[in-house]
Amino acid sequence: MKYQIGKTGRVVVVRFEDKDDVIGNLVELARKENIKAAAVYLVGGMREGSIVVGPEKDEFPPMPVWRKLGESHEVVGFGTVFWLDDEPRVHFHGAFGKKDMVKVGCLRENSETFLVLEAIVLEIEGVTAKRELDPVSGMVLLKL
Repeated sequence: MKYQIGKTGRVVVVRFEDKDDVIGNLVELARKENIKAAAVYLVGGMREGSIVVGPEKDEFPPMPVWRKLGESHEVVGFGTVFWLDDEPRVHFHGAFGKKDMVKVGCLRENSETFLVLEAIVLEIEGVTAKRELDPVSGMVLLKL
């Protein structure tokens, strides 16, 4: 285990509106406000999204199993923001529910708000963590 200790910086309250691109807007917020490290909480509704629900097999490099939301879902989850070179990257895991069905996974692309989605972004100061491409897994991972 490796770790760094930081402290809370700015707290950003975000309201996404219907059809807003969730991941894209979080990336843009981090870029615009120069947020190098953050924790992100999301709660509300999403209409679109592609999530990874695990690897096909427990081997390297992992082959992701994808699921699409494809319609409105309630969402609650947690993520982080750290940079890969000159680009902020969001890593978000959430629970996505519709009626009696719940999907849990890593939101990767095509994220779109349904009606309203709220985010709390907690900036983390004093850490130098960033993302790097891991050659073994083929994934962009956190490096301390």
